[in-house]
Amino acid sequence: MTKAQLVTKLAESSGVSRKQIGDLLDALVETIVKSVKKGEAVKIPGLGIFRLRRMKARVGRNPQTGEEIKIPARKKVGFSVAKTFKEQVLGKATK
Repeated sequence: MTKAQLVTKLAESSGVSRKQIGDLLDALVETIVKSVKKGEAVKIPGLGIFRLRRMKARVGRNPQTGEEIKIPARKKVGFSVAKTFKEQVLGKATK
């Protein structure tokens, strides 16, 4: 689903204009990006959690030559899917 399709569906279901929904969606994304960039986790109930992850420096190997290489520390953006979202999409896990 594209952003335009999402905006259209939200506008139809809420009775709010597409322009207002588009602005709201842009503000939501901007707020999430700024918060995660500051190191804050953003939890959206029923969807998941966006967070900044810090990866430690480590030693890896070049797969072609087998030579050891140093992989520097870095930051990554992580997203954990909410349990309720996962259950609704995939169904309940059976053990």
